[in-house]
Amino acid sequence: MGGLNALRERIVDAPESLGERKRARRWEWFLEAFPEIGAMSVIDLGGTAEAWLRAPVRPASLHVVNLEAQAAAGPSWIRSDQADACDLPSEILDARYDLVYSNSVIEHVGGHAQRVRFAEAVHRLADRHWVQTPYRYFPIEPHWLFPGFQFLPLNVRAHLSQRWPLVHTPSETRDEGLRAAMGVELLSRAEMAFYFPDSLLQTERMLGAVKSLIVIKRL
Repeated sequence: MGGLNALRERIVDAPESLGERKRARRWEWFLEAFPEIGAMSVIDLGGTAEAWLRAPVRPASLHVVNLEAQAAAGPSWIRSDQADACDLPSEILDARYDLVYSNSVIEHVGGHAQRVRFAEAVHRLADRHWVQTPYRYFPIEPHWLFPGFQFLPLNVRAHLSQRWPLVHTPSETRDEGLRAAMGVELLSRAEMAFYFPDSLLQTERMLGAVKSLIVIKRL
């Protein structure tokens, strides 16, 4: 088990991992898309302040919105609120930002209707956006690191959530496994193009296969 956990670290989580190198390249693309980021106000739907503090880019101001409560203390350029990106309070939804950013969130919001609400919030909050999500048809499901996990029957996915050693957070019970499996719905190109019809759809590849989708809208 320890060896397999170490394997996940080498693939995804460690500073020199393949996943970390891909994230660094994604930040380079982000900076190419928005070279003026240092002067922009950004709202991050579903992210964390910690991720931005580790990032190689820094906006003029950042508003992080997450279902989970964030640490109260932080630098003055970061504001954090606990809220649902699909049902934002009016004081957030009525504000305006230069850019909406979201990384690996839309696949977790819970079905088509919720994704529509998420996309509507993105369009309303700013004229520019960067929204990334793992691609449904990449052979390895990125949360479980299991081949074809997203296409398996729900009962099998729930079982693997408890037993598969490469999963990010193992489920302790069957119900937890069911919730974990049902809580992730990977998206296709057609779905992302539907939710963001006026955006550029960029693909990120690994070993020649499309690994993730990024919709980008500039002015």
